[in-house]
Amino acid sequence: MKQADFGTAVASGEARQLADWIAAVNDNHGAPFVVVDKKQATLFVFDGGATLQGSTPVLLGQAVGDDTVDGIGSRPVVDVLPFERTTPAGRFIGERGRNTSGYDVVWVDYDAAVSMHRVVTNRPEERRLQRLESPAVDDNRISYGCINVPIVFYDAHIRPTFAAQRAVIYVMPEHKSLQQVFGPLDTAAPPRLAGVTGL
Repeated sequence: MKQADFGTAVASGEARQLADWIAAVNDNHGAPFVVVDKKQATLFVFDGGATLQGSTPVLLGQAVGDDTVDGIGSRPVVDVLPFERTTPAGRFIGERGRNTSGYDVVWVDYDAAVSMHRVVTNRPEERRLQRLESPAVDDNRISYGCINVPIVFYDAHIRPTFAAQRAVIYVMPEHKSLQQVFGPLDTAAPPRLAGVTGL
């Protein structure tokens, strides 16, 4: 049975379980994929054959939780309350685009205005760079829900991965179980439909 190749990277048992299932059933349909372990605030990028290309700490939504508030993507950022600032768990088809400021991002959940992008540093008091460098996990919760990636890693791995194609993004839950979010993870079951043309 095919397994994901993490190389020498440190990963939680749940992250390995999810990636192994993706590899075993080809849930990514041969496309590159990203696994975001919210509990460990770590992101893993795999090629289409489930071989790790790189991993990095990331910053996540300030609020712990696995769901988004209905209609949150259409509200001004200033109106999003602290407890609503979650990074949603689930399986998403990521696609490059631009945010309202014109910066290139990878949309995770467009309707909820959740994207993966270079770390934001325009508010020094938030100490986002220091949070990324800290070995602690608790201080990685600061965003409005988006996944903040170190700039060098984004340019080396995220941008090229999504440059000419869509790829699958799996955001692991922190309250729910893997099975509640992704299904029974049955390696005998066929992969799910990707949901978009060409993937």
